[in-house]
Amino acid sequence: MTPPPARGGRVRRRRMPGQGRLLGAAALVVVGALLPWVYSPAGPVTGMRGPGLWTFYAAMLALAGGLTPPRWRVLAAVQGAVVGLVAIGLPVWQVVHLLQLVGTQGWAPGPGLVMTFAGGVLSLVAGWQLWNLRGGEAPATT
Repeated sequence: MTPPPARGGRVRRRRMPGQGRLLGAAALVVVGALLPWVYSPAGPVTGMRGPGLWTFYAAMLALAGGLTPPRWRVLAAVQGAVVGLVAIGLPVWQVVHLLQLVGTQGWAPGPGLVMTFAGGVLSLVAGWQLWNLRGGEAPATT
């Protein structure tokens, strides 16, 4: 016998472990893309003027991965890995590019760069957690 539905006739679906982290990573990357990535003497440079736009697009992929049903767990894990690589790779490339252009003088990394990088790390962690689930079930705790 199946249990009765929750109040209001709706059945609440449980999220897989890692989906919440993937949604959090999407939020971090979206906010990071909108904030300044670099502070220079000419003023702050927002992420949306450069690679932040690409990380914003990747964050939409993380959002989709965080909302997928449990039967598509592998797809969500792959989406988390792709977003993680983009959200880590582009900020690292930006820092290396600036170091090659002007060295360490005259600029400082902004909060958007740091938030995007952190969102990428969180996305990789979420993808790894989704990939390691056994049969779509939550791991047993002792």
